[in-house]
Amino acid sequence: MQGRISDNIQTAQPKILVLGATGGTGRLIVSQAVARGCEVTVLVRSAETARDLEGVKLIVGDARDESTLRQALKGRDAVISALGTPASPFREVTFLSSATQAIVSAMKAEHVSRLVCITGIGAGDSAGHGGFLFDNLIFPLLLRKVYADKNRQETIIRNSGLDWVLVRPSILNNKPGGNTIRAFTDLSGFRGGTISREDVAKFVLDQVGASTWLHQSPLITWQQ
Repeated sequence: MQGRISDNIQTAQPKILVLGATGGTGRLIVSQAVARGCEVTVLVRSAETARDLEGVKLIVGDARDESTLRQALKGRDAVISALGTPASPFREVTFLSSATQAIVSAMKAEHVSRLVCITGIGAGDSAGHGGFLFDNLIFPLLLRKVYADKNRQETIIRNSGLDWVLVRPSILNNKPGGNTIRAFTDLSGFRGGTISREDVAKFVLDQVGASTWLHQSPLITWQQ
């Protein structure tokens, strides 16, 4: 299936919880959400790392702690997860799946149904579509254990019963956004691709109120 960002965004600006708000993409999600007029709560491990985030409600805590998540979810309409984890060539990675399990449980308890989660090219059936360098060097040497946990994360979300969208960006860059975004799930013949964090943030925010990719895992990249 191939599609474009739909026009059925809800008119009322949603109240959202952003996880991973201090990462490169997370910061752009927050700034764009505030610019759109959304009411934004962020859950961060350290207030110091979030001191430059403006226009948000700040909650400090661990994304794996369900009680903290429930506090952060009060009054929210949706959750955006931009959680990430460093490359880990040798140690097992469990943070993403552990946090996601806690997120799903907390969302159900607080009756919040919409979850938009960023994983990445290389997760699930997008494995092997990242291009020669990524597929043959970066992925097997640095990211194999990270992506094993991303796969567990995606499985938890797929089985959650929530209204979810899994967003898989192609290789990220820090260039200005504004380019045409291609979103698709049929990866036949596709390898490589790149997209700016700014455009990923825009796409992710659009999914909070859209149904185009509900219960799907679109790969997003710049239109060539």
